[in-house]
Amino acid sequence: MVREYTDQHHLPAATACHLRITNKGIIGRQMVDWRHSLEQKWASLRFGEMKVETRDGQHLFDIQAYLDELDPKAGNDDFSMKRKTPKAPGGTKVVFLFDVDNTLLDNDRVIADLSKYLKREVGPERARCYWAIFEQLRIRLGYADYLGTLQRFRREYPHDLGLLAVSRFLINYPFADRLFPKSLDVIKRVKQWGAAVLLSDGDVVFQPRKVDRSGLYEAVDGHALIYVHKEHELADVEARYPADHYVMVDDKLRILAAIKKQWRSRVTTVFVRQGHYARDPKMLASHPPADVRIDRIGDLLDYQIQELKAPLGNSTRRIS
Repeated sequence: MVREYTDQHHLPAATACHLRITNKGIIGRQMVDWRHSLEQKWASLRFGEMKVETRDGQHLFDIQAYLDELDPKAGNDDFSMKRKTPKAPGGTKVVFLFDVDNTLLDNDRVIADLSKYLKREVGPERARCYWAIFEQLRIRLGYADYLGTLQRFRREYPHDLGLLAVSRFLINYPFADRLFPKSLDVIKRVKQWGAAVLLSDGDVVFQPRKVDRSGLYEAVDGHALIYVHKEHELADVEARYPADHYVMVDDKLRILAAIKKQWRSRVTTVFVRQGHYARDPKMLASHPPADVRIDRIGDLLDYQIQELKAPLGNSTRRIS
């Protein structure tokens, strides 16, 4: 029951609160401004003809609204617990989708730093306990849950004050220092050709925190999607970012193969050989090669848009 409350209520509320106080509370100010404007001009609002269409068992309502002097763009933000992800501009022909961990950001170094810190604060034996719980949760949830592991770990050692230090270490970690060389340059380059979107797996608190503190959220202009299993959410990705062609950049061949199977010629898969997953012989042998293979994320700067838009079939290009 406590876990259900945490997952469904506390964590989403904490995430929404964090998003609202970033950038000097700009979202909060927008909420207040919109409310005041709505109260002042409510009497002048009028609604016209309503049309109802039933499609796939759902009722779609189309209502004419006459807003008078009320700015129609002011109310576009979602002020509920879940912030709406910005959509790509209409008519976008290509969208670049970037994984985060070990693609743009050296997550292996983050884990190494956390391992050292854990041993120092709670000792080697309890550090091993943390990672054992971490693996159990990763298998059950399907993603890395560092803070969830810390909560479970606390049940085992409720009087270990070192846990508080570990929590601060995770929340305040300098993720910007762990970006791979030229990661931001690559994002800036592809934004000349189409929308750049972060497409990541993870929890609803720590992963957004990582994306924000690393500078990646700002680099992609807020275009960030975080799912439990992103390869199962391609319909939602398409709805938010419709495009003629997608370029998916990831360090996991398993993910790239699953996306290629669904989108086929509509996607160019780019395999970045960074991180332990990308060097695992079993992983490499278990999945077909990607359309493009590079050794470092910065190698994408050597590509032109025509090379990335055209599906390359089974012929893998590699830059070393």
